[in-house]
Amino acid sequence: MSEKLTLIRLSIAGENFEIVVKSDKALDYKLGKEGNIREILVVDTIFSDAKKGMKASSERLLKIFKTEDVYAIAETIMKRGELQITADQRRRLIEDKRRQIIAFISRNCIDPRTNLPHPPLRIEQALSQIKVSIDPLRDAEAQAKDIIEKLRPILPMKFESLRIAVKIPAEYALKAYGTLKGFGTIKQEEWQKDGSWIGILEMPAGLHASFLEKLGNLTQGTMLTKILR
Repeated sequence: MSEKLTLIRLSIAGENFEIVVKSDKALDYKLGKEGNIREILVVDTIFSDAKKGMKASSERLLKIFKTEDVYAIAETIMKRGELQITADQRRRLIEDKRRQIIAFISRNCIDPRTNLPHPPLRIEQALSQIKVSIDPLRDAEAQAKDIIEKLRPILPMKFESLRIAVKIPAEYALKAYGTLKGFGTIKQEEWQKDGSWIGILEMPAGLHASFLEKLGNLTQGTMLTKILR
């Protein structure tokens, strides 16, 4: 296969079905971006073995997919099948996934000795000391939780969230509200008669320091906060 083309393969009931696709467009589709199956397919054919040019028979397609519509079948294969990603795609995806994992750990874990988050660089250095395989297509959060357990012997960390009571004065409340939501989940909230906002925000412990800095700047230090745990 060319670096610009690749396969998606789906095995059902011991039978293989393959489509030839544009690698970048197919990867975007697999990663949840919108895509038109007609633009992703290279040839409007369902194969049993694309490399040998062997087409799947109409009988097999009807038996398994209950239709002969190429695009309907290709859509099913796209959604459920295994994408054969190129070497360059794999490298780029792993690098991006590694950054996502490091960011997740830094946001959600703290050093129990200092109760402060580990900086991303420290986490990256610790990652290089352990044997860990990053799956380019698996959810970053799920992988991060597995990696945290492997990191703990060399990098003490505690997975913790905080519940914080917050009060924002009226003159800054509307401007700060979007930022508040960006740091965590608002569990309770109330707009006061004077226009001020009070609420309880749950967030990863690792974001606490940056939260205080950001909201402090937005409100010129006038916000009030209290950790509820």
